[in-house]
Amino acid sequence: MHVIKCQAVATMSAENTAPYGLVRDAAIVVQEGRISWVGPAKNCPPMFSQAASNDFGDRLVTPSFVDCHTHIISGGNRAQEFEMRLNGASYEDVARAGGGIVSTVSATREASLEALVSDALPRIDAMIAEGTSLVEVKSGYGLDVETELKMLRAAKRLAELRSIRIVRTFLGAHAVPPEFASEPNRYIDEVCIPALRAAHSEGLVHAVDGFCEGIAFQPEQISRVFDVAAELGLPVKLHAEQLSNLGGAQLAASYGALSADHIEYLDEAGVKAMAKANTSAVILPGAFYTLRETQKPPIDLLRKHSVPMALATDCNPGSSPISSLLLSMNMGCTLFRMTPEEVLAGVTKNAAAALGVSDTGVIEAGKRADLSIWNVNAPAELSYRIGFNPLEKRIFGGDLV
Repeated sequence: MHVIKCQAVATMSAENTAPYGLVRDAAIVVQEGRISWVGPAKNCPPMFSQAASNDFGDRLVTPSFVDCHTHIISGGNRAQEFEMRLNGASYEDVARAGGGIVSTVSATREASLEALVSDALPRIDAMIAEGTSLVEVKSGYGLDVETELKMLRAAKRLAELRSIRIVRTFLGAHAVPPEFASEPNRYIDEVCIPALRAAHSEGLVHAVDGFCEGIAFQPEQISRVFDVAAELGLPVKLHAEQLSNLGGAQLAASYGALSADHIEYLDEAGVKAMAKANTSAVILPGAFYTLRETQKPPIDLLRKHSVPMALATDCNPGSSPISSLLLSMNMGCTLFRMTPEEVLAGVTKNAAAALGVSDTGVIEAGKRADLSIWNVNAPAELSYRIGFNPLEKRIFGGDLV
């Protein structure tokens, strides 16, 4: 048992009605990896008076960050096509040159499990260095049974090598691979669903995702994948309304989805469906920025209907090569006019909810002691600064790491 003292704690707890759930001149009691008590240090119960104390002075403590949407397992990178586009090449030119998702799929299929893990570790380390303790990692760059399983095994290995928790999401319905060009239904039946069943039987998958878009899969095709997920007892989430409105968010909500992600083209009917189903919205400003999009997610509608807003990096080699939640928070504020409190909730309690994880994201008695200690005076500084990491220490499951 030990006590953490600091000038302020942003608990992010609904039980505390102050902005950020803020407690000043605070103490947090940690026992066996969990929080036993939090509040003003002067009110700390006498039963904890003999506990060892760590005094972090004028620093701020928040829940550790949760990155609830990433694609960090992949082969190769797409820097060459990034340069090609800046030199005037169109997306069609890039595709003809072997770029786009096809290049990532090819590189991922060719890479060994060990290489995929090795390539992902610097990204995970960058996330940990910014106070992240829980990361979602998707498959989806294999698009064959063997490689989809290899990606999920690599994600599992990351959690064995680092002090971090990994939620593994099956994203077999990410794109139609070249060998099934113009035959998406056959791909769903012969590859995607068999890969999902194999991943589940091996204990590799926690959730199921899909990409519902004109360049990917139609709602009825996603439904067939989600029906199997329901049969297997797996929660679902969906890339929805990123480039157009196919009703993906309403489809996701009809399955009680954990989240609908991207949602730039989401309409009010979709927002209402999400609110009714308690489906979170995952906001991904990195992809919006990288692709130079202009259609912004309907933040005001999400507020109006009280849809929880999570925020994530979408770290991937093509449309969002960013691993920084701190930068993503600033983007959420500057690009989408989210508030500093909304983006901090978006990378803590709302991000955990978007993954269906209930033991982290807030600082309350009974929750895991996953905490970040920052060299800042106020929570808004975390989203205010650009390219600056004020992390002092991270506590993971009660241990200072």
